[in-house]
Amino acid sequence: MSKKKIASLFSGCGGMDLGFEGDFPIHKSSMSSDELEVTKRFNKSGFANLPEANFETIFACDVYEKAQIAWESFFQPRRDVNGVYHLKSIVEIVKSIQSGKFKLKEPVDVVTGGFPCNDFSVAGKRMGFKSPKSHLGNQAMLSGIEDPSIENRGMLYYWMREFIAVTNPYVFYAENVRGLVSLGDAKDIISKDFASINKSGFFVLPVRVLKAIEYGVPQKRERVIFIGLNKSKVKPEILAFMEKHGTLPSELDLYPDPTHGLSLGDIFGLRGLSTSADAFTGLEEPEFSPDLSQQAFSKAAYLHKMQGSAEVSLTKPGPTIRAEHHGNIEYRRLSLEHGGKSAEELSQGLPERRLTVRECARLQTFPDDYRFVIPKKLSQSDGYKLIGNAVPPLLAYRLAKQLEKAWDEIFIPT
Repeated sequence: MSKKKIASLFSGCGGMDLGFEGDFPIHKSSMSSDELEVTKRFNKSGFANLPEANFETIFACDVYEKAQIAWESFFQPRRDVNGVYHLKSIVEIVKSIQSGKFKLKEPVDVVTGGFPCNDFSVAGKRMGFKSPKSHLGNQAMLSGIEDPSIENRGMLYYWMREFIAVTNPYVFYAENVRGLVSLGDAKDIISKDFASINKSGFFVLPVRVLKAIEYGVPQKRERVIFIGLNKSKVKPEILAFMEKHGTLPSELDLYPDPTHGLSLGDIFGLRGLSTSADAFTGLEEPEFSPDLSQQAFSKAAYLHKMQGSAEVSLTKPGPTIRAEHHGNIEYRRLSLEHGGKSAEELSQGLPERRLTVRECARLQTFPDDYRFVIPKKLSQSDGYKLIGNAVPPLLAYRLAKQLEKAWDEIFIPT
């Protein structure tokens, strides 16, 4: 069976792409009850590969060169991805397609994209649609060159909408930070704009906030997910149901059911939460590890009560990994003087230090062969930023497998 083709927008280092393709290791604590039951072999640290999913990324793009380096470093050994990743903004790409200067090599079945969240995040200035930043990244708008109404960073979802219009996929997934739902009517505006693609040709499901910890990710991260279905490719009886009830039939819901509960122990078939200790299983201390991403960690001085001064609790999921570095990275271990709780580790002579780049990647469910520090190509700061900006691959995998399961029941056969 041929794989469904994905066009990935605002791809970053590829968290969403890896999740939709599958075939990567996670710790047994992150597995669902069903996955745990059928998985027969784990490595000595308790990790095993998830199955491959029925999707393949044929197009990816971003404006951040470091993201392309990390993406290609990981995906190239898996298959030939030459020419897949484009170092261009979505605005440039859409205009090239509309003008006929660029054409995708194959029809697209699924479009995914995490349009930039800086302008909607509660951790930022929350400028939203009025962002003064350019679609080219953190650059300021260029007076007289760009249209500030639709080409600023806060309006990049509009260009995702335009990309969907010209590629006409079966379904799209757009994600953003939870803060978007509390930014006035931003969520409703974006939903209506997505629904108006090709003269109201898409049905946008009721938007939901997914908690990563409820899907096995050992990290307190929440994401807003928009899902849109192409009305022309949905079976008539399914479309009629959606038009009447405002959503899909419950048995075909594209938002996956949680696999993990908010307390330890089995509640309604849910597993206990995956913890930081689970994520870090098998990792050596930086000075003993051959992994450059595990060797790398911020040496920023401890500042009491400042962001990044907290110690990670090994018995709970980790904190939200932010696209920041240096003094904003939490501590793997604090000294007793600074209120550290890891007395046993400290008694063994293990020093106070912040989370390594690899530990942050583990909390995001990236596999250890995903390189985030590469000499002369990716620095420690680059690694922290790439990981913090990414979608946890395991969360994306849950979405992908749910879509895979429901595909034949929702869409008209080709």
